[in-house]
Amino acid sequence: MATDTRTIALDHYRRQQRAARRAVNRVQTLWRSIDRGDISGSWEQIAPSLEQAVIAEQIAAAAMADAYLDAIQAAEGAEVAGAGRVVPTALAGIASDGRSLLSLLYQPVIGWKVRMLAGQSMEDAARGALSSALRITATQVADAGRGAVASGMAGRRTIQGYVRVVQPPACARCVILAGKEFGWNSGFQRHPRCDCIHLPTTLIARSSGRRPTTTDVTGGRGFLDPRAYFNGLSRAEQERVFGAASARAIREGADMGQVINARRGMYQAGIGDGRVSATRVGSRRGSRYYNVERRRAIDAGEVPADVGRAFRIRTPRLMPEEIFRRAASRDEAIAMLKRFGYLT
Repeated sequence: MATDTRTIALDHYRRQQRAARRAVNRVQTLWRSIDRGDISGSWEQIAPSLEQAVIAEQIAAAAMADAYLDAIQAAEGAEVAGAGRVVPTALAGIASDGRSLLSLLYQPVIGWKVRMLAGQSMEDAARGALSSALRITATQVADAGRGAVASGMAGRRTIQGYVRVVQPPACARCVILAGKEFGWNSGFQRHPRCDCIHLPTTLIARSSGRRPTTTDVTGGRGFLDPRAYFNGLSRAEQERVFGAASARAIREGADMGQVINARRGMYQAGIGDGRVSATRVGSRRGSRYYNVERRRAIDAGEVPADVGRAFRIRTPRLMPEEIFRRAASRDEAIAMLKRFGYLT
């Protein structure tokens, strides 16, 4: 059963990718016809064709949602019924951030001119503008497809939520979300050209404990396990995606989510006469690091045992790279990774 739904999700992903590729190919052909002697003027001439190329594939991607959701429900033995059907055209012609699609498609032209003003050659600026236009195109088609699935899920009461399926190659932020379950009304966090997709879960599947899983770690698609994804990468690729220090910490057994999330709040803190790489993430009251540090302070007699909520962290939460820089041995590094909440 779990394999069936994952296969359905991957088939849907491939169809979505074909729609995005069709749009990208068309936009690329049109974009190359822009006259470099009159960038804005010639762009205006092809603008209607650019917009229509993207809209057509946004509609195509959105139109796949109902069949996809029907297949998932049928595979899990749920009733294939909903309060309504997706209207594909309602998800086309607008950008993900709510602006007009045409306005977003003009952004690469602005970037083209800005690059030239900054001293780039015409060739380099044109290449950067084309890359931006293609990234926008692929993202907007994918977002229309994801928006349609989210809308369709809301109209089907047997669907309780969705599991995030990660497609390689993926960024570190996406990898740590692989296999995570979200509510039916939770937004789908993504970055430009994100390949991740929803895998809807029904009440029947959740109640019986059925959940999509995969142990495929070599050349597969549709990862639902962050650790399996990480282990399937070469050492060099681990360090490219996660950073050398973060990859090392994960190989030592550190919690991948803690390591990656820590980078969001990274800053330079002062300790004594020096500066250290620290993070504000994961140091709030109730966090793993907060609780470990409070217990350490109590055991060391630095604060009374009944300090409770009055406890305040006084030591910055060090980043993994700072820990490795300061640790004199592997044992000390592991001890520090545990103290700062990266290892349990």
